[in-house]
Amino acid sequence: MFQQGRHNGGRLVAVRSAPNEVGITRLAYSVSKRVGKAVIRNKVRRRLREIARALPLTEGFDIVVTARPAAAAADFWTLKAEVELLLTRARVLENQV
Repeated sequence: MFQQGRHNGGRLVAVRSAPNEVGITRLAYSVSKRVGKAVIRNKVRRRLREIARALPLTEGFDIVVTARPAAAAADFWTLKAEVELLLTRARVLENQV
């Protein structure tokens, strides 16, 4: 499914996106054990969810956000800036399409 989609990577996260036939945007978050222990992984996951919740995403995409180990040490605003940049490059923000 993601063969026809886009992949954008940064220092803190990587974003894969592909159009879907459902008509709604679905998000998934992948935070591996390389990021840290459970408390840290959950903290990163909560931050990623909050960042995506506040963004105007275009409908009809499947998006997978994968956290890299450096995301554990980053503050919220740095993480938000990188996620916004990568989603803009992926062309899934409403004002970009």
